[in-house]
Amino acid sequence: MFLSPDDRPAHPSPEPRPGGLPALLVSLQLTDSAFPSGFYTLSHGLEGYAQARAVTPDTLPELLADLLRHGVGPSDATALALAHRAVLAGDADTVVRVDRRLYAGKLSREVRQAATRTGRQLLDLAAEVFGQPAIAAHLRLVRERRTPGCQAVAAGIVQAAAGVPVEQAVAGDLFAFSASFAGAALRLRLTDHRKAQVLLRGAAPVIEETVRAALARPEADLGSTAFGADIMSGRHERAEARLFMS
Repeated sequence: MFLSPDDRPAHPSPEPRPGGLPALLVSLQLTDSAFPSGFYTLSHGLEGYAQARAVTPDTLPELLADLLRHGVGPSDATALALAHRAVLAGDADTVVRVDRRLYAGKLSREVRQAATRTGRQLLDLAAEVFGQPAIAAHLRLVRERRTPGCQAVAAGIVQAAAGVPVEQAVAGDLFAFSASFAGAALRLRLTDHRKAQVLLRGAAPVIEETVRAALARPEADLGSTAFGADIMSGRHERAEARLFMS
């Protein structure tokens, strides 16, 4: 369902900004663990795997690679790229359509809640930090409940509006996901600080591969195929004790 021309808020193209160092600084700020995006509350399914004893310190790299390739890559990373391009084109309909489709593909309640809570938090803070019309316009739609406000779409909007090139935006968000996963592994005692850095470095080629795939993927193919992670998330929702919200 598209917004009518009369009530559709404009997503004006952001003011032309150079990439390079200014864009890098934006990416560093958005992916820094000190940025209050809410990622620290998420394990990205890892706690569910740990509770089921389906992951060990030795299999962490394989699980992260699978989640990147088959979970977050085809869904969130692809949605980010699509939203980023739509913002630059001034296409509000596509931004909303991608947001709704991404939300519909998140099968478990906790994953949907995590995506929209972090998305709304990102939009709310970014509207103040960057002051770009496209961010404020989408935040207004979210507050009016006309679109879900998933984190990946919010990240695409914010980074497009702040002048970050789409490839860098997708890579930055995937790295933030991986760093959050590694942080969750630390808190779940599946790794230590040194091995967490080895985990992140080892994920770099997979992140590069996932970025390329996300940039080439059409909207029709948007959606996760990480069904094992969906099952673990469903079990995690019913766990008696949880350290993370997902």
